[in-house]
Amino acid sequence: MMTGIWSALAMAVTELRRNLTRTLLTSLGILIGVAAVIVMVGVGRGATASIEGDLASMGSNLIFLVPGTDGGPRDHSVPVPFELADVYALQQQVPYLSAVAPLSTTSVTATLGGVDWKTTVDGTTNAYLLAMARELEEGRLFTEGELRSGAGVCMLGATVKEELFAGMDPIGSAIRLGKMSCTVVGVLEAKGANTMGMDQDNMVIAPLAAVQRRLLGNTSVSMILLSVDSEAHMNKVKRAVDEVMRQRRHVTGDATVDFSVHDTAEMATMVSGVTTILTAFLAAVAGISLLVGGIGIMNIMLVSVTERTREIGVRMAIGALERDVMTQFLIEAVVLSMFGGVMGILLGLGGTALISALVGVPFVVDPLIVGLAVSFSAGMGVAFGWFPARRAARMEPIEALRR
Repeated sequence: MMTGIWSALAMAVTELRRNLTRTLLTSLGILIGVAAVIVMVGVGRGATASIEGDLASMGSNLIFLVPGTDGGPRDHSVPVPFELADVYALQQQVPYLSAVAPLSTTSVTATLGGVDWKTTVDGTTNAYLLAMARELEEGRLFTEGELRSGAGVCMLGATVKEELFAGMDPIGSAIRLGKMSCTVVGVLEAKGANTMGMDQDNMVIAPLAAVQRRLLGNTSVSMILLSVDSEAHMNKVKRAVDEVMRQRRHVTGDATVDFSVHDTAEMATMVSGVTTILTAFLAAVAGISLLVGGIGIMNIMLVSVTERTREIGVRMAIGALERDVMTQFLIEAVVLSMFGGVMGILLGLGGTALISALVGVPFVVDPLIVGLAVSFSAGMGVAFGWFPARRAARMEPIEALRR
């Protein structure tokens, strides 16, 4: 049995090499389909890993408390911002917290001499650095007096430092942030751009009171960041935060909840779900070319059967059985499909590496997808080669010889 299969395989390879150009063109559909599926899945997995890495870099035990709800497009209510008293209440009533940082953000133009640079100013406290896993490269933190009085001091992100000071030491220098003048007391370590291309270093940190009073003209807090001391306490802290905020905002039922509590793990799960669905959809679209390639294989195999009618008649006349002829043509279809599949895998891996490097996401190879691509290629050969093989096997030897 095995001898017959190896003999049929050798004959299939010889036959396909005899018409090499036709073999290459016929395999092209399978090649493109397999490559496209591998690229779509690989880049999708890489993007997911990159986004999860970005979220992890912000702190694995970070909770975001924001005003408003996730009511969807029909929710037109205006979110009521938090107050500084909410921050103090959370610090006093919620256990297992290592940092609580209020945050109010606005966009301004930073100016030094004749240089202007568009950036974002985050009004917050020193707890922001702990919550967001940011470190100082040089300089110092804000003093308690500066935070209470809303002094004109600030810390610069690496991008703002480079754009305004061009390599010079900024510590002690005065810059203007919109209507506010401030003295630089620190510079943050660079973090670079995230997966979405957002520069995480194009930012300035200033005392919350200074930003509220001099830039925003109000006392509201747009977000509260809470860093939990251990991942094991995340659910307890979220429940405690929910209870405290319901009391403070006089929430009487779920329908009147006007704030949202999210953590980085929840955001990572949500992002992973979205990217997985999108990747599966794109892979399914790319897989259509596999179907087209399979139809092309069936078409060429039917042509091959017609061209080799006399050969089939001779083989059957000297003793070949129907199963021998059918096996021969099935193996040819499988080899043809597998050739396209293997070449598609190589092209897909190369394309994934190239695109991943261009868009700045990790190069991720899923062995399961590669294995499925090989198996699917072989299956396409069997599925679309069966009809031509059956047609060849059912030929009458005398009629075949007459042709």
